[in-house]
Amino acid sequence: MATAVTAPAAGRTQKSSRALPGALWPWLLLLPAFMSLGSVSFYPIVNGVYLSFTNRSLITQDNDFIGIANYLQLSADPSFWNAWWHTIWFTVASTGLETLIGLGMALILCEAFGGRGVIRAAMLVPWAMPTVVTSKMFGWLFDGQHGIINFILLHAGLIDQNVNWYGAPETALTTIIFADVWKTTPFMALLLLTGLQTVPKSLIEAARMDGAKAWTIFWNIRLPLLLPTLLIAGLFRALDAFRVFDLVYVLTGGGPADSTETLSTLSYKILFSTLQFGYGSAVSTAMFITEGLIAVAFCLFLIRQIRKTT
Repeated sequence: MATAVTAPAAGRTQKSSRALPGALWPWLLLLPAFMSLGSVSFYPIVNGVYLSFTNRSLITQDNDFIGIANYLQLSADPSFWNAWWHTIWFTVASTGLETLIGLGMALILCEAFGGRGVIRAAMLVPWAMPTVVTSKMFGWLFDGQHGIINFILLHAGLIDQNVNWYGAPETALTTIIFADVWKTTPFMALLLLTGLQTVPKSLIEAARMDGAKAWTIFWNIRLPLLLPTLLIAGLFRALDAFRVFDLVYVLTGGGPADSTETLSTLSYKILFSTLQFGYGSAVSTAMFITEGLIAVAFCLFLIRQIRKTT
């Protein structure tokens, strides 16, 4: 009897030992991909965090561990807080405007009308354009002397003299936000259009049969069902807007008088202009932490809304 009981157990053990290498094969095949991602993503992050605790500089050749001294200096640096507030304002303003305008575009394109396919394709042209091309185009449009925007506003009687859009601290950041909204709104519209097409048409048809108006249908049916997609699209766009660099760098370079300086342009200048790798890495790490907090806030709010609807 003892032999009869232990024999199947021994057979299962031998079978498990033979199956173990087979279970490891998928992980072994994925190992090169993990190593590649780690070398280009994980390692730079870890190395950047480590450098933020040093005084590494290619000019003075210092490379000593100084703890949180860089972060203490950062907390008292007015240029950092100036760039931080500009980045936050750019993120909030551009994401909010792109979400509202993109939602309007998605609602229009969700309806059936002639030429809808052509308009959907044409809508993606601004988003498909490289950011540097968009920056140069808006640089010409809003040129303070010969820009077409000044020409139109002057002939419309809305201004009495040319406005130096990128040369004045009062208008530079707003103009950059306008350029970013023009470029990225189609991306938001595409995401929200996808979400709107998942709303059951039977609910909308039933509401119309009951006499509900367009605003009532949108507010009570479409918007609640679209809210998860809306929050996810807002999360993606906010994280992307917080890292804005090329648009600002090409148009103003952070000027005039640091009125358009963002965390990306500030860290770039510190790292590659002054070659202070330690302090520049502290700026980049602070930027990474802020972006992580934004992502956590969005995710918590998204989870809360999903729990309300389920």
